[in-house]
Amino acid sequence: VWAGAGGPGWALQDTGESVEQVGTSPACPAHPRVLLQGLPAVQPRLVAVSKTKPAEMVIDAYSHGQRSFGENYVQELLEKASDSRILSSCPEIKWHFIGHLQKNNVNKLIAVPNLFMLETVDSVKLADRVNSSWQKKGSSQKLKVMVQVNTSGEDSKHGLPPGDTTAAVEHVINKCPSLEFVGLMTIGSIGHDLSKGPNPDFQMLLSLRQEVCEKLNLPVEKVELSMGMSTDFQHAIEVGSTNVRIGSTIFGERDYSNKAVGGKAPAETKGKTETLAVQGH
Repeated sequence: VWAGAGGPGWALQDTGESVEQVGTSPACPAHPRVLLQGLPAVQPRLVAVSKTKPAEMVIDAYSHGQRSFGENYVQELLEKASDSRILSSCPEIKWHFIGHLQKNNVNKLIAVPNLFMLETVDSVKLADRVNSSWQKKGSSQKLKVMVQVNTSGEDSKHGLPPGDTTAAVEHVINKCPSLEFVGLMTIGSIGHDLSKGPNPDFQMLLSLRQEVCEKLNLPVEKVELSMGMSTDFQHAIEVGSTNVRIGSTIFGERDYSNKAVGGKAPAETKGKTETLAVQGH
């Protein structure tokens, strides 16, 4: 069942309005986004996560104005982005890769048509491999990348330990001339009880951005924060997210029954089925 009676388009309109309202209309004087000094005054980007969903749903959402789409698995992204229907119907599509990227899949990812951003750089070795592959591609544009941080410390989540964040960002900026560092990304713990206060994982990403900007002399407004999924995107935007990754709210719940571990090639599995839920968006 799609997330709206009229398919992704209707659900997308509702979600897009929610993102816009949370991002720009403080509900009360104590609205967290107002109280955070130096918070970039930008409209959050809505990335529609289309993993396991057919090309028709992507085209439907695109026809309703959506341009940014996210995928978790390299093979699925390559096949979807190369689909002749999407290539002809969605000329301005921007693909975000938001899953765990293994080094042996880097060249395959770089071959994806209309690849806009890699949100999950989680080691300097991976950054070097992506930089080298993008360089060989000979694109006139740098590839936008985010550094992924494991803010919750869970084994099932990917990302750098928080203490390694600044060094990784510095490496991307100084040693990877074909990459453009644009922000930090995290998944964070799922199902945080907001009655106990703001999500500490989101707070940690905010602190890390402050640290990175101070140590590397970067303007805060130039460093995005990718955090927030279907269950917590409104809270994420309230505390400062500039990029939310939303799938099931737009496209409906996913059916993994016909996919080998959620559409992943065997080389892409981590050996833990819970990563499907963790990366769930």
